[in-house]
Amino acid sequence: MKTPINSQIVDQKLALCEIHKMEDATIRDVVRVVNMIEEESGEKFIRMEMGVPGLKPAKVGIEAEKQALEDGVASAYPMLEGVRVLKEEASKFVKNFMNVDIAPEGIIPTVGSMQGGYAAFMAIGNCDAKKDTILFIDPGFPVQKTQLEVMNQKYESFDVFNYRGDKLKAKLEEFLVKGNIAGIIYSNPNNPAWICFNEDELKIIGELANKYDTIVMEDLAYFAMDFRTDLSQPGVAPYQPSVANYTDNYVLMISSSKAFSYAGQRIGLLCISNKLFHTRFENLKPRFGADEFGYTLIYRIIYTLSSGTSHSAQYALRAMLKAANEGKFNFIEEVKEYGERAKIMKKLFLENGFELVYDGDIDLPLADGFYFTVTYPGLTGPDLNKKLLYYGISAICLNETGSLKEGLRACVSQVSRKQFKVLESRLKEFYKHHQVLA
Repeated sequence: MKTPINSQIVDQKLALCEIHKMEDATIRDVVRVVNMIEEESGEKFIRMEMGVPGLKPAKVGIEAEKQALEDGVASAYPMLEGVRVLKEEASKFVKNFMNVDIAPEGIIPTVGSMQGGYAAFMAIGNCDAKKDTILFIDPGFPVQKTQLEVMNQKYESFDVFNYRGDKLKAKLEEFLVKGNIAGIIYSNPNNPAWICFNEDELKIIGELANKYDTIVMEDLAYFAMDFRTDLSQPGVAPYQPSVANYTDNYVLMISSSKAFSYAGQRIGLLCISNKLFHTRFENLKPRFGADEFGYTLIYRIIYTLSSGTSHSAQYALRAMLKAANEGKFNFIEEVKEYGERAKIMKKLFLENGFELVYDGDIDLPLADGFYFTVTYPGLTGPDLNKKLLYYGISAICLNETGSLKEGLRACVSQVSRKQFKVLESRLKEFYKHHQVLA
């Protein structure tokens, strides 16, 4: 059976990269092997494995960063807690687009949300000697579990697929009642399912965080990118939904990578509630020499991780937030293209025998956004992932995200509209070769 990509090349590169089971392949493993297959075969893949921006970075950010460099900031270390004007603008942004009040002191620029998450995990996991475990509401971002493994920190997880709405409370309490959960983490909108927790679910999470004195980490990597609702107007409802409306035990991670297409400069925001920032935990002191949560996170953890965040990038982010706050930069309008791509790509997959895995959002249709999830009748996720490589299509297995479902995560960002005809052709060929399974 002839496929768009020479099967011998695919098999050879998989063996060379020591990928014997696709379910064990990380995102970066898939990136590496596909790069090698493309180079050897001369064929360009439909690349859906990695969540990187596919749009141009915001010009307002570029111009501000260029000016900051011209002004000489590259020669000076930034303050650990961040540039004051960025912190102030970020506080306004959180108020304008989330209707949440966080003082500038509690907003810290980090080297992307990745570093923010790492620092928060380290602090949260050491607040209480009896609480040594992080709970993941999966599916989620695979690398966050890797971070905990690097720290030798414990975690537990569950797939939220069967526990939406009122069912979420009982499931969370199964874990929280044991008394060992230091923090809860989830993404909203969700990577990879693109489901969005509603206010009732966020209230459940917040109230349980209060009841069990647990800190919630809300990953807002895809800030305001639920395109079913217009969240783009500063100071005007509706706002980005958040657990911050239901508890003071929270840390928010806001990324500039997707909403502002500024991934390469590695700049994000760690936003700590006013109460939590000043809360003292006796258990922090033996390890870090300080007991206040905010002080420990900034002056012990971030200090030793990176001694601050790129000076010039902070001015870029400040300019983007300021323009958004003043209504001069509709960042949501800029990234709606992802939703349009997802709508078209999902249709192509469904027309060729594929099915959506996470196909609804409780009682609402699933939003179109940065990711979607697909499966194919008769094939496991790993089998489907490998077979699609022969057709020049790459993705990652859902098991990598903590999902218990068979299937793949598909990211739309690297697939340009010019490639849609190629994608359609390859999916039709796959369907033709695999109709016996459908």
